[in-house]
Amino acid sequence: MTEPSWVGPALAVIGVLFDIAIRVFAIVYVPINRRPQTATAWLLAIFLIPYVGFILFLLLGSTKLPRRRREKQQEINKYIIETTEGMDRVKRDHPWPLWLDSAIELNRKLGAMPLVGGNRAELFPDYDESIAAMTKAVDEAHRWVHAEFYITSLDATTEPFFIALENARRRGVTVRLLMDHIASRGYPGYRRTKRRLRRLGVQWHLMLPVQPLRGRWQRPDLRNHRKLMVIDGVVAFTGSQNMIDRGYQRRKNRKRHLAWKDLMVRFEGPIVAGINALFVTDWYSETDELLLREADPVSTVDPFDTLDCQVVPSGPGFDGENNLRLFNTLLYNAQERIIITSPYFVPDESMLYAITTAAQRGIEVQLFVSEIGDQAVVYHAQRSYYEALLKSGVRIFLYRSPTVLHAKHFTIDDEVSVIGSSNMDMRSFSLNLEISVMIRGRRFNQRLREIEDDYRHNSRELLLDEWQTRPLRSKVLDNVARLTAAVQ
Repeated sequence: MTEPSWVGPALAVIGVLFDIAIRVFAIVYVPINRRPQTATAWLLAIFLIPYVGFILFLLLGSTKLPRRRREKQQEINKYIIETTEGMDRVKRDHPWPLWLDSAIELNRKLGAMPLVGGNRAELFPDYDESIAAMTKAVDEAHRWVHAEFYITSLDATTEPFFIALENARRRGVTVRLLMDHIASRGYPGYRRTKRRLRRLGVQWHLMLPVQPLRGRWQRPDLRNHRKLMVIDGVVAFTGSQNMIDRGYQRRKNRKRHLAWKDLMVRFEGPIVAGINALFVTDWYSETDELLLREADPVSTVDPFDTLDCQVVPSGPGFDGENNLRLFNTLLYNAQERIIITSPYFVPDESMLYAITTAAQRGIEVQLFVSEIGDQAVVYHAQRSYYEALLKSGVRIFLYRSPTVLHAKHFTIDDEVSVIGSSNMDMRSFSLNLEISVMIRGRRFNQRLREIEDDYRHNSRELLLDEWQTRPLRSKVLDNVARLTAAVQ
């Protein structure tokens, strides 16, 4: 039986109308509450590959977590505002930057956390020493351990940490652990890690699981990128390091001899409660169990040379891009020197302007990034910004391969620094749940400066003349990758 002669033309007309409808929808809907560069990238994708681009937009176009999860964040924020201790310990001694009060107020309004005084911090720039310090802290736990890592994996490097968790459980210590679902399952040994956790008897859950058959679904690239651990409400760790071998166990990394270099910080003092509040938030979001009934002691330290600290949580659970707003505020208020360390540096337009403006107004600006990349698209997108940065006067230092400089921190003048899990890229600003800690303390900044000096010693400086003579194919690849970075 032959089909009527009008069927073909009718299907063609329907296809054209559907194509037009997709484009009209995109023009009307895509720009709503999105950055112009993000909206432009999505529109370009939809117009060039209409059906594929449209489907990708439906899957990945929303940067918001489910409503119930955002409501839980608001519940926790209210508790934090009502119960925080340590604000009376802030040392408003000389030199207190005149602009710092406004930055503190911004952070308070966006993330609920106040600035608290009376804290002590110790930096761990060595990968193995950091894991050893966290393992030792677990061995000394008396009541509970809260651990949360973007990637958690059982391997030869992390085995002592898992043994410490097991020993803690045998002592009657409550152990709770969170790990990101998509990130952790992407590495060898994921099933082995889960079996070990079950055998240890710890309470553990996946963060932001993408398991549609179990009714668990949100945008799959909204990830919990935080790294933190709290012991008994007295000691806390946070920074850039995951709980995994420094080579990340992948064959391609071993072939290239890649090794990660991170930076973690160990805190004591009232700031520990603020870091634990983020764990409580994430635990509540994943389990519906609220841990606020646990009476956590406020740890105290020797008042000499203590630090003022403020936790800055960020991510799609908040209405604003908390980390981006803080970073830009600090960049615009710098008076003498800005030194940035970021493994994945893909700034949005506002941050690019803040950094280049700082350099152009005479501020010394240095950027430390890796000479080699472990993620090709991000690596090339990052490189697309180098020319504008160099022309503005920013000095760029490339940490020598095969080390991947994965630390995430920056210093402003001699008084203020920020350290945590957040990269300076659009993913960390909009899509990932992150933790940053703003720290005011001259001695702490000096210690960070020493670490930055070590980076400089192991880096080579990239100069504008060298960069402008790179091959044309590299320029094209970098700029194409830059377009993809804006699609969020």
